Amino acid sequence: MVKELDCFDRKILDCLSTDARMSLTELSQRVGLSKNPVALRVKALEQAGIIVGYRAILSTQQLGLSHVSFVEVKLDDTRDAALKKFNDAVKNVPEIAECHMIAGNFDYLLKVRTGSMEAYREVMGRRISSLPHVQATSTFVVMEAVVEQTNPPLPETLD
Repeated sequence: MVKELDCFDRKILDCLSTDARMSLTELSQRVGLSKNPVALRVKALEQAGIIVGYRAILSTQQLGLSHVSFVEVKLDDTRDAALKKFNDAVKNVPEIAECHMIAGNFDYLLKVRTGSMEAYREVMGRRISSLPHVQATSTFVVMEAVVEQTNPPLPETLD
């Protein structure tokens, strides 16, 4: 069963997605409820699996990881065993920030973060191209990130 979010839950999620280190006192002031009900709501959102954790958001610019490429990957075999091998191996390439299986003309879309084009070429040549069952790749280099969210937008309802 999916938890129904009311306006207070949405405000809590909005505040915490912006600043997860916010105190309960500040959160309750922003939401418009006293501290106890806010604490209970946060706990309920955690127990419902809507809040799955808290983390620091790192600056990719300050870490020298501002080069972003998207890579289409076509596999030579898409049976379950081959997909599992690829899925397991791709998790061991730290430069791959995201990996999504795609329905379309290729099998996977990777988001790769490196410090430069030279570093990307190294990762592509030594790591991505040698992943299990990779038949072909196509790279798209990001010129500018217009929208890049760390949290998904909240749907109107979670039905």
